Amino acid sequence: MAGLAGCLLLAGCSDSSDGTEPSDPTTAPAPLAWEPVAGGVDDTVTTNGRWTLTVGADGDGATLSGPDGTTGTEVSARERVSDGLLDDDWAVVVVADRQETRPARAEVTELATGETWTIDGRSEVPTTAGGTWAMGAGRLAHATVSDDGGYCLAEVDLATRSSSLGWCAPDRHGFNGARVTAAGTALMTFDDGRPSCRTVGTADGSDLLPFEDVTDCRGWDALVLDDGSQVWSVVPRENQVETARFAARAPGGEVVDLGTGTSGTLVACGGAAWFARDPLRDGDPAALVRWTPEEGASTAYETDGGPAFLAAPRCGGSRITVTALAEGGDEQVSAPVG
Repeated sequence: MAGLAGCLLLAGCSDSSDGTEPSDPTTAPAPLAWEPVAGGVDDTVTTNGRWTLTVGADGDGATLSGPDGTTGTEVSARERVSDGLLDDDWAVVVVADRQETRPARAEVTELATGETWTIDGRSEVPTTAGGTWAMGAGRLAHATVSDDGGYCLAEVDLATRSSSLGWCAPDRHGFNGARVTAAGTALMTFDDGRPSCRTVGTADGSDLLPFEDVTDCRGWDALVLDDGSQVWSVVPRENQVETARFAARAPGGEVVDLGTGTSGTLVACGGAAWFARDPLRDGDPAALVRWTPEEGASTAYETDGGPAFLAAPRCGGSRITVTALAEGGDEQVSAPVG
């Protein structure tokens, strides 16, 4: 699958002539109580208010701190922490082989009890090297390889520790960007074309249900909120894959333009969809956009001027955390969202 994963990164070899311009249809900033979080901006921090999961710079380890103290995840020289996932009930630290020649392992902690267990290449449904990881609604999603060699999605029920094999990508296809909510697991699948043809949709058992009204072959991000709302992005220009156009479909079917954003930054948190937006013009701030069907799109956070950059926001169940690198000052802050 290394070659297939690479085809996504190599897709930027043609330019769209659709004339799409950067835009910002959001309303005034939403009133959120942003607070600094402990740790430097080089570390990736996620917090739910009681527990904090910190992944060190360059993935050189992770710490989980909370009411019962602090525990750490150490890695060898050939390993790195590739993902740190946290909600109100669970913490997951994913340790990957730097050369992606060995299956990853996930260290799962139940926050209420402190009990830990591991998912790895010897599990009921084994992990594989590389691939997507996502957590939500008591489920953990990861990539796996089936007995017949298919590249597939696996899901783990964290409460029961039972694993199941789900949707498998067609031949010469891969997938990435899984996002798990109570309404389902959304992801992006891609073929090995140059440029790659990408489709976003929801994995439903052995089927993938593509989102409607998404430009053919241009999808990138996808999620389904708990109320059934779908949010997605498309990349208008294949040689600028970091710049995407976001849209949403409310439960009633109305499609809403959410404007320009940064691909790969879409998350669900506190019943809303969130994504980062790089400065639209020189001197503009970078921004965090929040959308719900009831309240529309609003600017939830802005940097102190530009040049500036926002990392992908991180949901900690009841709080959202964002890292900002800006000329006006770097910071890592979080706010309650539910």
